[in-house]
Amino acid sequence: MSFRNYQVPYAINDQFKKKAAYFSMEFAIHQPLKIYSGGLGFLAGSHLRSAFELNQNLIGVGILWKYGYYDQARNQDQTLQVTFMEKMYSFLEDTGIKYQILIHDHPVWVKAFYLAPNTFCSAPLFLLSTDLPENDYVSQTITHRLYDANVATKVAQFILLGVAGAKLIDELNFNPEVYHLNEAHGFSAAFYLLNKYKSIDEVKKRLVFTTHTPEEAGNEKHDIYLCHKMGYFCGLSMDEVRKLTGIQDDQFNHSLAALRFARKANGVSELHGHVSRELWSKYDGICPITHITNAQNWRYWADKQLYRFAENQDEAGFDDRKMYLKKRAFEIVADQTGKVFDPNVLTIVWARRFAGYKRADFLSWDMKRFEKLLANAKYPVQIIFAGKPYPVDHPAISQFNNLVHLSKNYHNVAVLIGYELGLSKRMKQASDVWLNNPRVPREASGTSGMTAAMNGAINFSTDDGWIPEFINHGNNGFVVPKADYANLSTQQQDDYDLDELYKILEEQIVPMYYDNRDTWREITQNGMKDVRFQFDSNRMAEEYYEKMYKID
Repeated sequence: MSFRNYQVPYAINDQFKKKAAYFSMEFAIHQPLKIYSGGLGFLAGSHLRSAFELNQNLIGVGILWKYGYYDQARNQDQTLQVTFMEKMYSFLEDTGIKYQILIHDHPVWVKAFYLAPNTFCSAPLFLLSTDLPENDYVSQTITHRLYDANVATKVAQFILLGVAGAKLIDELNFNPEVYHLNEAHGFSAAFYLLNKYKSIDEVKKRLVFTTHTPEEAGNEKHDIYLCHKMGYFCGLSMDEVRKLTGIQDDQFNHSLAALRFARKANGVSELHGHVSRELWSKYDGICPITHITNAQNWRYWADKQLYRFAENQDEAGFDDRKMYLKKRAFEIVADQTGKVFDPNVLTIVWARRFAGYKRADFLSWDMKRFEKLLANAKYPVQIIFAGKPYPVDHPAISQFNNLVHLSKNYHNVAVLIGYELGLSKRMKQASDVWLNNPRVPREASGTSGMTAAMNGAINFSTDDGWIPEFINHGNNGFVVPKADYANLSTQQQDDYDLDELYKILEEQIVPMYYDNRDTWREITQNGMKDVRFQFDSNRMAEEYYEKMYKID
C-alpha cells in the first residue's frame, strides 16, 4: 500500500466528507496499544472509534511512545514503583515515510507508522517515531516517554507532534481542510502552516482547538527563549513571534497562542465552556469558545448483555449479569491484593488518574466516618482504589502510597495497579457506586463516570465537569449539591463536600442498596439509558463536524 496520496480507506459518509486531521499527544484506542496516560487519551480513542463508526473523513496524528507512559508496578511493601518497559507492536504498519525536521538547529529523522482502521475499529491513525538508528541518542529519546519530565525533551515532543505531524500530512498529500488540535501540545503545527501559507488568515481558516484545562495555571507554559532556540517557531524571529502571538512575557503559553491562532475553540463540557470563556476573557484576540461535551464510545465500552436485560425488563437476568461482572472483576482484586471481595456487598470504586484536585483519598479525610462506613455489619461496604499518578508527581504518588498502607488495615479496602483500558473496564463492572469527588470547578469534563454507567454503575459525584448535564439526583445518580464555592476557602470547600458526601452515602446510597433493590436497579438503568442517549461519542464526533469543522 502506498501512503503517498493517502485517502481514508473506507466509504465516506457525505455528511462528514470534509477532511480533518486530529492531533493528540495520546490515544487510548485499545489495551494492547499503550500510548496514553489518562482521560485525554481515553477521549481521543473514543473519538477515533466514533469517526470510524460514522465513516468520517478524519485521520489521527500522534506519537509512538517507545516506553508508553510508564508501567505501574509495586515495591516490596506494595507501594508504587515506576517502571519503563519497551513496547512491541507487530500490528503497526511501517508506512515507508521518513523525513527530517529541525529541532535545536539539528536535523532529526522522523518515521511514520500506521494503525489501519480494521485493526481496532478506529479511524486511521499515524504515529511518529524518532527512535531510529539514523538519530543520535538524544534525538531518539524524544519519543521514549509520554510527557517526559525533562523540559527540553517535552518541548521537542511538542515540536514533533505539531511540526512533524503537519509535515507528515504534506508527505501523505492528504490536504485536510481542518487541523484539529486536541489540547495545545501540537500547536507548533500553526507555525509550520504559517510558513506554508504565508498568511495568518489562511492558518486560522484551517485551525480549530479543543482545550481541556479549566484553570490558567494548568495550561502548558515554557520559556519562550527555549522554545525559540529549539525551533518551535519554525524560523520566525522573536519579534515576529511576539507580534503574531501577542505574548510579551518570557513564558510562552501554548493555549493562549492557540486561542489566538484558531478559528474556533471549544471547552469539553457546558460548565467548562463557561469557565473557559471567563478565564480567557481578559485577553484580547481570542477566538470564539463554544463547548462540546466529551463522550465515550458506547460500542467499545458498554456491557451489551446488561443493556439487553434492561431493555427486556428481565430483572433477574440483569441482577445476575451484574453479579457475574463483579465476581469476575474481583478475581483481579484477589490476584493483586489477596483480598476476596463479595459480589453481594455494595462496592464503591474510585479509579482514575491521581491528581491533587481529584482528592483520591477524600473519604479517609474523616477517619471516624470512614471507619464507621467500613465496619457497618448491617450494611457492609467494599472500596477499591486504582489509578496512575504522573511518574514524577510526588504528592500524588504519596497519596497513592498512603492509600496502599491504609488498605492493609482493612479486609474490605483494596488498591490496584495497572490502570489502563482493560482494568478500567473491569473496575467499572466491579462498581455499584462510581465515586468522583474533584474540587469544583477543577474538572473540565471527567468522563470516567460515563463508561461506568455503561457497565451498570451508579455515578456519585461532586457537581463538576459533565455531571451537571447528566445527574438528576436520586433518578439516575447522586450528586453533592453545589455550595457557593467562590466564597469558600479551599478548606471550607473540602469540609462542606466531605460532609455532604458522607451524608448522602450514609442516609441514601448505602441503605437503598440493601433495603430497596428495585429502586436501586431503576436508578442504575436510568443512568445506563441517559448516558447512551447523551454521552455516546458518536454524538460528540458529529458535533465536532457541525460546530467546529464547518465554516459559518
